[in-house]
Amino acid sequence: MRKRWILHETDVNESLQKSLAKELSCDEVIAKFLLKKDITTAEDANKFFKPKFEDLHSPWLFSDMKKAVDRIQKAISNHEKIIIYGDYDVDGTTATSILLLGLRELNANVDYYIPNRISDGYGMSETGNAALTNMNVGLVITVDCGIDAVDEINELSKMGIDVIITDHHTPKEILPEAHVIIDAKLKNCPYPFSELAGAGVAFKVLQALFLENNRDNIIDYIDLAGLGTIADIVPLTGENRIIATLAIDKLEERKNIGLKYLMNLCGLKEKKIRSSDVVFKIAPRINAAGRLSSADRAVNLLTTDQVEKAKDLALSIHTENTRRQAIDQKTFQEARDMIEVKYDNLDDVFLIVLASENWHPGVVGIVASKIVEHYNRPNILITIEDGEGRGSGRSIAGFNLFDCLSEFQDYLISFGGHKYAAGLAILPEYIPEFEEKLNEYAKNKMTPEDIIPQISISEEIQLDTVNNNFIQWLKLFAPFGPRNMSPVFMSNKVQIVGYPYTVGTNHLKMKVKQNYTTLDCIGFNMGELAPFLKKGSFVDIAYSLEENEWRNIKKIQAKLKDIRPHNAY
Repeated sequence: MRKRWILHETDVNESLQKSLAKELSCDEVIAKFLLKKDITTAEDANKFFKPKFEDLHSPWLFSDMKKAVDRIQKAISNHEKIIIYGDYDVDGTTATSILLLGLRELNANVDYYIPNRISDGYGMSETGNAALTNMNVGLVITVDCGIDAVDEINELSKMGIDVIITDHHTPKEILPEAHVIIDAKLKNCPYPFSELAGAGVAFKVLQALFLENNRDNIIDYIDLAGLGTIADIVPLTGENRIIATLAIDKLEERKNIGLKYLMNLCGLKEKKIRSSDVVFKIAPRINAAGRLSSADRAVNLLTTDQVEKAKDLALSIHTENTRRQAIDQKTFQEARDMIEVKYDNLDDVFLIVLASENWHPGVVGIVASKIVEHYNRPNILITIEDGEGRGSGRSIAGFNLFDCLSEFQDYLISFGGHKYAAGLAILPEYIPEFEEKLNEYAKNKMTPEDIIPQISISEEIQLDTVNNNFIQWLKLFAPFGPRNMSPVFMSNKVQIVGYPYTVGTNHLKMKVKQNYTTLDCIGFNMGELAPFLKKGSFVDIAYSLEENEWRNIKKIQAKLKDIRPHNAY
């Protein structure tokens, strides 16, 4: 599929760029990246590269944080039953684990409840409320959910059960009648950073509680906060970058024994951890517990202090993930086949909606993400069961899926989410008209160019820029994630050296040369290009850079994003 290469030209003060590069003893490209982030001095650069716990905002800046802490303190003192009401994804299970462990440390009478994805659905529900009333609960604290559970929370309030909502999702116009709401996205909330994940918000609540109780070990919980933050694909800027950086350092200590054994099974034993390891190795396994059965196993894994239990749970979750992968692949292929049959001309389709009675509701979100990668279109995949459709949607840059669903919420039983990801419930008979309306809306919001896959290029460089010193500086910009992505470079007119070949299932290996500098390249899932790449021909390449280690030998490698014949565009 043709891709648009978009080079983001940013004018920076060349004099300042040169002086910053000299002051830091780094390449001018590195200095330019810093200036693009409004980092203009060596002091600010060092603060960016080495985040500290002290750089985090005070939790007391949240609206009503003191009220929330006072209510939790009262529950602890009176030995009231506190239930942490979580969500079944990584963000929800880590947030649940943070408060569960923290409140246990404060000698609270605390337990947790996580809905079953299949029988209960996302967030709070009638079945969830029924379970709570059987627990003799005095206080409910929601994590990573609750902001849109108006009816459910109002019902609990009428029964005399106080609810503290801690959430990071976008509030709707009508708010639940909770005792306290902790959400930085609330209107007029003075908290200076609004992009925390659910685990980040739970961490801030526990931080305030620990401050109130003169405990100074809140840093012990940063690994769980960062795991939820990185896994939830929130912007890794500001406070999220600090949490993620400190979390990776803590994960490398392997103090959480459940995570330790899970990381061993991921192939990360004694290895340095990167944000990509969290996203592609650790998080999918934790998610698998809640996708196919009960997320309780994930919470138990993250909170246990028993070695044998940790080993058993890690193996169980790892095995479940293997089963989940097989279901993913089958569902993805079925979705692709449906697209080929359903749409005569995909160029006229700006938003894809697919529904099936055969899909597992636990994997449609993952498959929706794969549809975005493959077709570069917002999409919603719906599984129909017992007369109701439950769907997960994913979007592309520049299209706000939450706003789109808000426009047509009359068709829906319920919905929630944010700009790039959403969940919904709908009656099957409404799906055809719902799709028609959404596609019409998307057409008015986007242009045909918007649905051509894009590669965002950070900088055009010559291959002689790439050396060990350059790589070491690039690594300081990690952890990478939304709004702090690993830089993508473009090098024009590089010559293919030797014969490109495939490795693994379908991965391209090749070497390129420019003047006197050569660079090893790998293109994942690009093996089909090998026969068309001729030795000695000139191409343009778009790529990120990494330090690849094999048998204790480190080598710089380009991860290819795209290849095009030189002078083709």
